[in-house]
Order: sequence, then C-alpha cells, then structure tokens
Amino acid sequence: MSSVADGSQRNDAGALSPQARARSLEVLKGTAEPGKELDILIVGGGVVGAGAALDAITRGLSVGIVEARDWASGTSSRSSKLIHGGLRYLEMLDFALVQEALQERGLLIQQIAPHLVRPVPFLYPLTRRFWERPYVGAGILLYDTLGLTSGHSRGVPMHKHLFRRGTLRAAPSLKSDAFVGSIRYYDAQVDDARLVVNVVRTAAHYGAHAVNRMRVVSFVREGERVVGAKVENQEDGSIIEVRAKQVVNATGVWTDETQAMVTDRGQLKVRASKGIHLVVPRDRFQSTVGLILRTEKSVLFVIPWGRHWIIGTTDTDWKLDKAHPAASTKDIDYVLEHVNRVLKRPLTREDVEGVYAGLRPLLAGESDSTAKLSREHVVAHPVPGLVVVAGGKFTTYRVMAKDAVDEATRAMDERVPASCTETIPLLGAEGFKAAWNRRGRTADEAGVHVARVEHLLNRYGSMTPEVLAIIKDNPAMAEPLPGADDYLSAEVVYAATHEGARHVHDVLTRRTRISIESWDRGVSAVPVVAKLMGEILGWSDAQRESEIKHYLARVEAERLSQQQPDDESADAARMGVDDIVPLR
Repeated sequence: MSSVADGSQRNDAGALSPQARARSLEVLKGTAEPGKELDILIVGGGVVGAGAALDAITRGLSVGIVEARDWASGTSSRSSKLIHGGLRYLEMLDFALVQEALQERGLLIQQIAPHLVRPVPFLYPLTRRFWERPYVGAGILLYDTLGLTSGHSRGVPMHKHLFRRGTLRAAPSLKSDAFVGSIRYYDAQVDDARLVVNVVRTAAHYGAHAVNRMRVVSFVREGERVVGAKVENQEDGSIIEVRAKQVVNATGVWTDETQAMVTDRGQLKVRASKGIHLVVPRDRFQSTVGLILRTEKSVLFVIPWGRHWIIGTTDTDWKLDKAHPAASTKDIDYVLEHVNRVLKRPLTREDVEGVYAGLRPLLAGESDSTAKLSREHVVAHPVPGLVVVAGGKFTTYRVMAKDAVDEATRAMDERVPASCTETIPLLGAEGFKAAWNRRGRTADEAGVHVARVEHLLNRYGSMTPEVLAIIKDNPAMAEPLPGADDYLSAEVVYAATHEGARHVHDVLTRRTRISIESWDRGVSAVPVVAKLMGEILGWSDAQRESEIKHYLARVEAERLSQQQPDDESADAARMGVDDIVPLR
C-alpha cells in the first residue's frame, strides 16, 4: 500500500481547515510522481463518496477524495432528512432492501452517529374500517421485526395502535373526519449535509486527503486501464493530475456523464427523479408526531424539524440541470394540496418559509414511472482501474461504500483487510451521551444558555467544546446571526476553520439550514457571514462583496423559479445565476 497513508499524514483533529485543504492538495499533486500514487481516488463528495473514503482509509489504504463543488452539495443535502427502511418497499416485497436499511438505521442511532441521527415518531393514518388496520398493522409489525434481525438494537420504540381519540391527542390539528384511527411507529431523522461533512472529517482524521471545489475533467489512461484523473481547481482554474491504483466513481445523478469520459460499454444508467420539500413553521399546526400520507404518485412525509416542519416529497422525472433542480408552482401546489386534505386549517403559500428540490439517483429500468424504479444499488467495474457505484438511498450509504471499496480492492495485488466501518463512530459520536448528560455544567462553564449547548450538541456532538472555545476567545461569537436566531456567529467561524466551507452559500445552505429555515432565506445574515468567513479565508473587499451579491442573486433566482408553472421555466429562472464564485 502507498506510503501516503503513514501516520505523518494523519489529520488528528479531522479539521477541514484551509491549511488542511492546501496540504491535501499538495499530496494529490505529488501522486503524479513515480511510486507516490494513491491506492484509491474517490470522485464525488456526496454521502456515498464520503463513506467510501472512510471505508478505504480505515482498511489501511491511502485515499484521496475530490468533489466538484461543496461536500454534499448535490443529492446528499436535499433529501427528506430521514434514516429509514422505507415502508413502501415492503409493499413492493423488497424485504432485503428494507432489512438492510433498518440494520443501518440501528447502527447509525446506536453507534456510528448518535449525535446526528435520532428517533422520530410518525402516525400512519387509517382511513378505512375493518380491513386496513390489520393489513397496515401487519406491515408495520414486519417493519419493526426486520429491524431486530441485525443483531443490533433497533434504537427506536415499537409501534402502537391508536384509535381516533388517541390520534387526535397526538395530532390535534388533523381533521377528525380524515381518518378512523392510526398506527404510531418510529423511524429516524438526520441533517443529511452535516452527516456527510462529518463522514469526510472522520475520513480526514484517519488520514484521507479531502479537497472540495475540484472537478474531474478527464480520466488518465494507460492503454485500457484508468490510472487516475485530471482535476480542475475551481478556485484558480489550475489543473492537476492525480494518480491512483483504483478510481471509484461515486457521482450519483452525474454517473452517466462521468462514465462517458471513459467508456460507452457496459454502462450503468442512472435516471434522476426530482423530489421537492416545503419548510413551514412548527406553529402552523399542532402535532407531537410526524405524519406519513399516501398519495397517488408517492409517499408524503410531514417531518418534525426543530422549530419547523418539513413536508414532502414528490417523485417526477427530471432531465434538466442536475446541479440545481428547481421547484415549480405546480410542485408546491401538489404538496400543499395533499397535506391540506388532512389538516383542519389549510396551509397556504404564505405559510411556506423555505423550499428545496433534490434528485434521487435511480437505476434506470423499463418502467416509465420513477416511483417504480429500484432504490437498490449496483457496483460495476466497466474498465480496469475504474469502479462505479450507483443507485441506492441515503440510509444505506455505508453498505454502498463498502461494496464499492470491496470491488476496488479485488484488483489490488496486496491483501486488504475487510471493511470495519460498522464499528467506527464518526467524530463527535464518542462520548456524546456523557456530553449530553453534563450539558447544564457545560452551559455554566461557557456562560451560555443550556438551550444553546443542546443545539450545539445536536450538531457537533462531543466536538461542541471546539465551538465553545471560539466563544471563549471572542465572546462576541456567542451572538446569533441576524434573522436566524438558532445559529451563532461561532458556527460560521467553525464552518470555515473545521468543516471545509469555502463560500457563503456553503454555510447558509449546508453547514446551517438558514436558507430554508428563515423567512428571508438568509438575506439578513449574508453580510455577517461574509465578514466572518472573509477574515478566515483572506478575502479581499471585492471578493466579500461578490459573495454577498452572488448569494442574494441565488435567493432571487430560486424565488423566481418557484413562481414558474412548470419544470422548464423554473429551470430557466434558476439557471440565471452561476454556481461558483471565483476567488479574487
């Protein structure tokens, strides 16, 4: 195995700082020299690519991972924020997929990421007397039972049957005539973008070289074999060659485009399905639980999300710009129409704080409907030196990553240890329960309210003292951001110094969720965020102003797109703003 995996390269803090990025970039440049190649280069910084980096580095391999934009900036930051088995797949008789996902759910809650993944209760409303309760109840009993088969704790309580009165106690804002009863069951939720950054940081902690804003422009070949990639630095336009024994393509909905750089033979075909979500304030209707509602096209979730609800999703074919799928008026009205069928007081467009759209990377099949395509994943080795992983769902990222690295290591001469990521807690997980139990003392010592400490613990886990240290050094960092009271100035600093944030929208859309949780979508916070980031990243006044203008333009473009009647006009409106702000 390559020498760049030795202990001298290990990033003990797992910090994705500007300095760590620069060091990793130098290592990647150096791989073009004879004998300096990586064992594995991973292309794609979503949850599967991040998981593959962690899987490979914890087997003792030398690893690099590059991402064209920001960590989790594609599909992996725009999900329903659920870690779940997928109840609807039981109806499709896909028991193996559900069982695998539930095993991963238990691992994430109990061991891998207890600070980021937590149980959440849902009601499954019953609308028909007599036959529906035993039918649905049997399915949810099977769902709970499959979660026990892994040998790990499920991490969530068992389901419970409720009649009409119990259902209204749990969710008083439901129409009393919209159901005859319900079944309460548990799944789990996660801030998807935070989990991805955390996985990347954990991989960096073990020695992986992680660099975002690096776009693969071509693959390097020696005969038929792929031996690396040419990568463009999006910040200065320079191109470097990164060499590796194996390259793993984990680019999700971009799989077809990246495969086409190498071969048109034996390609996996990925079809993009768009799902949109609405964010509304928690006080718009009263419920202690989430909801799962059946629609004619998909499943609609109403998910508790701090002081908000997330409502979605849709399931429609998308063939336009993949970087920024747009939500149209038609999409928004569809979601509102279906959730309003069960609410006493209907939600309106004026109740919507935020909207986001994401794409599912579905394995293409014969079906015309994306709702019927498989969420199972496939790993392929289309040409020597290149492994492609596609399909799957967020919940099973670790299994997908393991399978991809297994395939890559089969072609290596040396014996490589088996995957061990099911026993590797992410940074912030170890000691989280103890940190939570002493949160009152931590608040007293830091001089902040205990509610703030709880907020930080639920985002950073046992790494919370690193954020509090920023406040200790500069008490002004305890101030909340304008228009976004849930987030502190210290979190912006931490995002730039520890979490690889390079631009204002990285912080406002992924390190925090201000872009969808605040009424002004982060407009009030932009100047403060740009100032704090600029001081760390060395921005000129011109760069800082450019960052502010770019974010404001993005917000306007997104608002405009959400007023358009269809996908084509919504996409055209959203595409009026460039994606990446060049450094000045």
